[in-house]
Amino acid sequence: MNSSTDIIIRQLGIQQYAATFARMQTFTLTRTENTTDEIWLLEHPPVFTQGQAGKPEHVLNPGNIPVVQTDRGGQVTYHGPGQLVAYFMLDLRRLGFGIRRLVTLLENSVVATLAEYGIHAAPRADAPGVYVDGAKICSIGLRVRQGCSYHGIAFNVNMDLSPFQRINPCGYKNLQVTQVHDFSPDATVATVAGHLIPNLCQHFGYTNCNIIKEVEIHEPELTTA
Repeated sequence: MNSSTDIIIRQLGIQQYAATFARMQTFTLTRTENTTDEIWLLEHPPVFTQGQAGKPEHVLNPGNIPVVQTDRGGQVTYHGPGQLVAYFMLDLRRLGFGIRRLVTLLENSVVATLAEYGIHAAPRADAPGVYVDGAKICSIGLRVRQGCSYHGIAFNVNMDLSPFQRINPCGYKNLQVTQVHDFSPDATVATVAGHLIPNLCQHFGYTNCNIIKEVEIHEPELTTA
């Protein structure tokens, strides 16, 4: 049986949102107790995504950017090139914790990553995510099905932030957003991912991290004990 210390990390480049969403669902529904957990790191073309209970009034003026309904928690957010998206296909039962602990570990991993850039960041008790001086730099939206998580985080690195003005980000009117580039102009999605990966492995206790670079998402490999 696969251990809770094993993880596959796939670096996927730019992927269409709808196809990735469908593959996350398929991965989760078809995995078994022996399927190794995975983290997918990628970017999306411009898209607004709406949470399962998202309110339409928070989508102010999407213009030519598509709005995709999802089954994650939270309200509307924006994804676009220059934003590091990480999806977490984790067996929470095997890891031995619930979604609240998952959110805390994700927030702490991002905070530790930003600290390596000299950026002081912190989560907020009333709104999941990571903030710098009150401006959101990383959003979190998750879903748990059959004891396993999917969806994840959207970490602003070096992107066009103007589409956030077309929505109430995460359902908060006038919420300010920021990105790593505003504090560290040399930051790229690749370099931030290079810092985030070891922080995730450390905070989650993964000691066997298999990093795979690819351009397509594969369906889960169903293994037997």
